[in-house]
Amino acid sequence: MNPARRAGLAGAALVAAAVGAAAGMAAERVVVGRPLRRGETPGGRLGLGQLRGTPQIVLLDDGVELHVEVEEPHPTAPWRELTVVFVHGYALNQDCFHYQRQALRGTVRMVFYDQRSHGRSGRGTAETSTMAQLAVDLETVLSAVVPTGPVVLVGHSMGGMTILELARRSPELFGERVQGVALISTSAGRMSDVTLGLPSFAARSLRMLAPSVIQIGRRTTQLLERSRHLSSDLAVLVTKVYAFADDVPVELVDFSLEMINATPIDVLADFLPALGDHDVFDALDVLNGTETLVLVGAQDLLTPPAHSQVLVKGIPGAELEVLDPGGHLVMLERPDDVNGHLIDLLERVARGLAE
Repeated sequence: MNPARRAGLAGAALVAAAVGAAAGMAAERVVVGRPLRRGETPGGRLGLGQLRGTPQIVLLDDGVELHVEVEEPHPTAPWRELTVVFVHGYALNQDCFHYQRQALRGTVRMVFYDQRSHGRSGRGTAETSTMAQLAVDLETVLSAVVPTGPVVLVGHSMGGMTILELARRSPELFGERVQGVALISTSAGRMSDVTLGLPSFAARSLRMLAPSVIQIGRRTTQLLERSRHLSSDLAVLVTKVYAFADDVPVELVDFSLEMINATPIDVLADFLPALGDHDVFDALDVLNGTETLVLVGAQDLLTPPAHSQVLVKGIPGAELEVLDPGGHLVMLERPDDVNGHLIDLLERVARGLAE
């Protein structure tokens, strides 16, 4: 049997093991989606993913076009001097911040953008699918769309890692331009130690097989793209387990899965090594003097609370909030709580500027 086929079969077996574990956790945690009740709309009046701002294109040095949207504040808004820039995570897009966009509309200037190769933005290459490049992209967005004034950066998962990479690359921005940071479901590194809630043997096997499976995924993109839409029930189950910790409406699970499915398989493969190589422990003290919120779900299997605790230890004065229950997409699962903590952060930043 040739090595590629062997790796493919091993990868399939590992996926089966992971799915089995996920199914067991789903049963144990009773993560059962429910349909919406009459009058209940998780996305508000316009519905999930339908909130839009003024679109702009930011052209990057390598020719990739980033899709950016800007929401201007009301002239009498309490934080109208601030700009909040939202940076989404792996396999998602800017719409994952739907509830935060909805809650803060009109109160503060907001900037949302789709990271390269995600959402409505242009495709990068495998070589540019790195955390360093994402940090350069973020700095370019700041220069193009927020050239002046104080900034608060809000990042989820890979978006938070992007912010931390920016802190290492351009520390002079923090405490000057960047007055506040929210790191949601984020890690400073050692992502290879995360077990994803699997038995230790399965987690070790996953790490060993990942490089081969990634290469096979790149070569068989079209086949995988077709097959990912065939096992919808399985995809919904895995999404429930890894995105949410508690009972959420089925519409919310579908919305999350739509964002994931809209991200091409080869893009997922391109960015996986970047997540594994991420290591910014030496840059955490750059955020000293910057108002910092670290927020995580208590049952987050992808960026466990222990990673957030490490962030707080390394960032003097950082505030830690652990939401229980809460999964990886905690800003969708617990929007009221997340929004409340973000509002507190904005108020602290505004007080600091006033002083």
